[in-house]
This record gives sequence, C-alpha cells and structure tokens, in this order.
Amino acid sequence: MPVGHHEHCDKCYNVHCQVPVQISVSCMVIKCRKNCGAILHMCKQEEHQLLCPNETVPCLNVIYGCPLTMLRHRLAKHLEVCPASVVCCSQEWNRWPVSETDLTFCKNVSENPQTEVNLDVAMALRDQGLLFQSIKMKNIFPELMVSAPALQEISAGVNSLAEEATCSLVNGEFTEPGCTRMEGKELSQEERDALAKSRNVDSIQNYSSWEKIFKKEMDGCKQTVKNLNKEEGNGKKKEEQGSSNCQGETRASNMSQEAVAAAAAPAAAAAAAAPSMDGATGLAPWQDGVLERLSREVNVAEYNMYLVHNGAMLINFGQLAACTPRDKDFVYGNLEPVEVKSVRTFNVPISYRAKRCHLKDPSRKAKTAHQSVDTSDLKESSGDLPKCDEVSTTLLCSLEKELKGHSISESVSVDGYYVDVGTQTYNFASAPFKTDATLADVIADKPHSLYVHIETESVTRRHNKTSSAFSCMCGHFFRRDEYRSHFRNVHCDIQASLSGWFQQRCPLAYLGCTFTQTRFHPAGQQAAIKYCQNVSAFVLQPEVPSALREGPKRNGVHNLDPLSSLPMEILQHIAGYLDSFTLSQLSQVSHLMREVWEFSPLFSSVDRWSFSNNPSMSDHLKTCSFYQREVHTEPVALPCRGEVRDMYAEATHRR
Repeated sequence: MPVGHHEHCDKCYNVHCQVPVQISVSCMVIKCRKNCGAILHMCKQEEHQLLCPNETVPCLNVIYGCPLTMLRHRLAKHLEVCPASVVCCSQEWNRWPVSETDLTFCKNVSENPQTEVNLDVAMALRDQGLLFQSIKMKNIFPELMVSAPALQEISAGVNSLAEEATCSLVNGEFTEPGCTRMEGKELSQEERDALAKSRNVDSIQNYSSWEKIFKKEMDGCKQTVKNLNKEEGNGKKKEEQGSSNCQGETRASNMSQEAVAAAAAPAAAAAAAAPSMDGATGLAPWQDGVLERLSREVNVAEYNMYLVHNGAMLINFGQLAACTPRDKDFVYGNLEPVEVKSVRTFNVPISYRAKRCHLKDPSRKAKTAHQSVDTSDLKESSGDLPKCDEVSTTLLCSLEKELKGHSISESVSVDGYYVDVGTQTYNFASAPFKTDATLADVIADKPHSLYVHIETESVTRRHNKTSSAFSCMCGHFFRRDEYRSHFRNVHCDIQASLSGWFQQRCPLAYLGCTFTQTRFHPAGQQAAIKYCQNVSAFVLQPEVPSALREGPKRNGVHNLDPLSSLPMEILQHIAGYLDSFTLSQLSQVSHLMREVWEFSPLFSSVDRWSFSNNPSMSDHLKTCSFYQREVHTEPVALPCRGEVRDMYAEATHRR
C-alpha cells in the first residue's frame, strides 16, 4: 500500500466516521482548510486539493499566455472573457467562377470596385484572393512547369567534381590532377613541410572535396580488411581443429604433403611477385583489377555491398562500365514456335439477349481512322495562335475536375477494345511556370479583375465541400464570448442577406450597372456597415464630423500620436467603452497601445436593424444609363389573329 494511504480510508465516505485511529489502517477525519465544506480523512487532503473549488489555480489557458490565477470555481466565468481562450470561425460557403457570357458586370465593377460600399464585391475579391493562392499550377498544368535549375546545377557540380577527382595509378604510384609526381632528387623534411603549408598549388580549393571522397573510400577499405581478417581467423581455428583430429596420419602422407608444398612454393612466390610488377594491389576503387581480386577473395554479399558503396567511383575510374556494351547484349538463340490454343469454358446462358450495339455488326460499323489532331492542322504558325488567359483557363480546368471528377480532354475507355485518347494544349504568355507557383503568383503583375460570382451558396449537392477548391471559410479568430455576436451579425444578418435584402443592386446589373445601396443600419446609431481591407471583415463605422477627423493641432502642426501622451488611467477608461475592432484601430495610431496585444475584428453587437433613409430604386432607373426604352409606333400583327379570322370565315360559310 502506498505511503500515506490507509486501507480503511480508501473505502470510507462517511462524514461521521467513528473508526479509531490505527497505524496503517485509518486516520482522523478533518475539514477542508479552504472552507469549501468538505469533510474527509486526513490522508486524502492532497487528493482533495485537485478538486477543491476554493483552491487557487492558474487559468486553463496558461500555456497560451494567460497570466491570471484565481479560485477554481471562477474558471468558468473567466474563460468567457479570457484573452487567451480563442476560437476560430469555421463558417463556410461556396463561390463559383463567372462564365464567359457574364463578364460585363465583372469588368465594370473591377474598374471602380469601391470595396467599402460594395460589400458583396469586397467579399468576392477576398475569397478570390484566397482561391488563387490555393491553386497550384503544377497540379493543373504539370507539362508547363519549368525544369528545376537547382537540380541541373547540382548535377553539373557533381559531374565536375567527379572529373576533378579522377585519379590513376602510374607505375604503382597514386596520382591526382593538379598534383604532379616529384621526380629526381627526393625532398627533405623541411622542404615537405614548407610545401604542405604553401597555398600556391593548382586546384587547392578542391582538396577538401577530394579528402572527403577518399576518406569514405579508405573507411570502406578498412572495413573490408576487417572482414577478411575475421574470415582468416575463422579458417585458422577450423584448421587447428582439423589438425587435432588428424594425429593418426602416417608419415608417408606427411612426406607427400611436404613434397607438394615444396613444389607449390615457387608458384606462390611467382604469384606474389606478379602484382608488384603490374601495380594491381589493394582494394581501393582506383586500383586496377580490384573487381577480379574481390571476386576471388570475398563472398557474394560483401562483393555486392562493395559495388553499392563504390559504384560511382568504379565508373569514374573506368573499373566498371556505365552501361552494357552492345557486343555483350543478350541475344536469343534458336526459338521454336509454340502453338497457342484457346480454351473456352464459359457457356452463354440461354436467356441472354445481346444488344445490337454490342454485337459489333460489321455492316453497321462506322468507318474510323487513326489520326492525331493538333494545332498543325490549322495551317497557322504557333506565333499567330491566340494566347490563353491564365485565370479563365485555370478556373475552367479546376471547375471541370471539381464538378465532373476528371480533367478536360481526359482519356476514357469506351470498352475493352476502344479508348478515346484526348489531349489539350494551352498557350500561355507567362509559361513555363515555376515549380511552386500559384495562380496568385502568375497574375501578380497584371491588373486585378473579378472572376467569381458575387453570390454565394451555403449548401450544394454538386461536390464534396471538404475537399473543394471553391469552398471559402471565414477563418477569423475571436475571444470565446465574442463568437456569438460575430456569427449572428456578420454571417446571419449581413452576409446571408447581401443579395437583394441587406444590400440592393440595380435590376440591370446583368447588363453591367454597378449601382448599389445599403438598406439597413443599426437602430439608434449613426453608423453604417463597411468593409475594411486591413482586417478583411465587415466593420461598423460611425458617422464622425469632418472637424473631428482632422485631429488636434499643436502650434499649427498635427500631433501624430496624442494618445500616448495621456495618463494610463485615462487610456484605460477610454478603452472600456470601445469594441475589439476599434481597439485594433486605436493601436494603429498609438505607439503605447500597439504594445498591448492583438485584437479581433469584432464590432459592437447590433441587436436591431432599421431601414436607411435611401431613395427608391425606381429613382435610379430614371437616370440609369443601362435602362434604354424601346418605343414601337408601328402596329404589329398578333400571332393568333390570322387563325381566328380563318375560323370565323369557315363558320360563316357553313351557315
């Protein structure tokens, strides 16, 4: 049993426990020191501190930066206003690209977006920017990617390093490029030290690279020698065991062995002297005949491992061919034809009736021809062909894959015999694209325009929203007590009613008219809903007189930071009346407030909306340039009038 625990106390929950105190059995009953009202055995006091509501504990978000400590029963209330208790708004909606037939309005509104007033256009541009950043060009046009220059430089550097590191054996001596063999008089020790310290040597900058290469090869050679020594040691042990078991051999056999050894001695001496004559010694990759010696001295596993580690060096030093020569290619010998027999074991059911389109009737088969169709059939040069628009084409390809599940001109198998092979080529002015380029990077230097609809969809059955490129998310962070107000005012009241209710557009917007007006404002407040580009969110902007916008002047000069000079008590009193978004704007004009922390884009909660005092839309239509009347002065015959006349004449004739 753990120290401090008792057998009786672990199972006792009686407040009026009268069991006498005994060592290792029970302890006395006490009350909580924090006056929470709990009565428990003394040995449970440490465990009770983990649950006591009057215990002083840090905030649950202490790892996120909240420095406050409080009683445990006050944690729930604190979490509602804790600045470190942050939630992310996950409201999603869909926004689809604009077709080529509806570009008139988008072109007109792009010339003068007025994002502060045009709330739907501002949100569309925000979602469009996020969409363009999420579309990777290599996923849409992998054939138009530029070759990686870094890989080419690396490969070129490796090849040059391999050429510089080429070495050879001359008369049994190891030589390197840039290092010539000293002939004639041998250098003294002082001259060798001076030469080693001198830097007037060709290609001295490559010595470190050579040293790394040869150090790795030397380590490999040492490991090979160790393996060979282990095999020799194991062979000697086996020989000693064999000699102990062969003590009963005759003297004649011993004499015959001596004679054989004496006869083999000259051949062994000649074999030992042969390598020293042609320089074929050692197991390094630059040694001549290294592969032949390895094949005789090591097993297959060690031979293959040597090729794996030293294959590149063996190819560079000419010990191993980079590819199989043509004269050593495998050639088939005499082959005999084998008769192929087809065995059918499937019996067609009697009830089966094949369709005529599946019977492949030769008489009804259309004539086909294998032909490749490309831009050369247009009989025009590639320079005269029109350039494709990067944005429209990329969105079209993404939309095709999004809605139909495949790419444009994708190969489709008709049946087991026919395959429709489709290809589509694109001619972009900005191609080829970088490997990590996005659609936003491609059009960064081009004038911005609107390519998506200003209307949104909240629910759709046409695709999977979780993996959709055309699904947009709010993504703003708020304090936990701010999220309710944000979702109600922004997503339910404003965003869901932009199309015709909260914001009203001209009925001739489909012709290109960009006129719009906001129909609601907060009840009892002189303020209007605007869109702030700095925070990418809807904000509540009060109507401030122009005199107050200029700011105070000191000696005829505007004071750029008047708030930082105020006492801290006054700043705290002012900040108590401001919402989170206003505090964020206040921090932009005050060095002192900028050092506090970041604020969310939440504006003051609006409980009720009122209609704005705006003129009727009919007043705008009187002066709208897109509202053109077509007045007809000549009479027009009704389509059905001739039929009525004929029926009347026929009825009169019958009479």
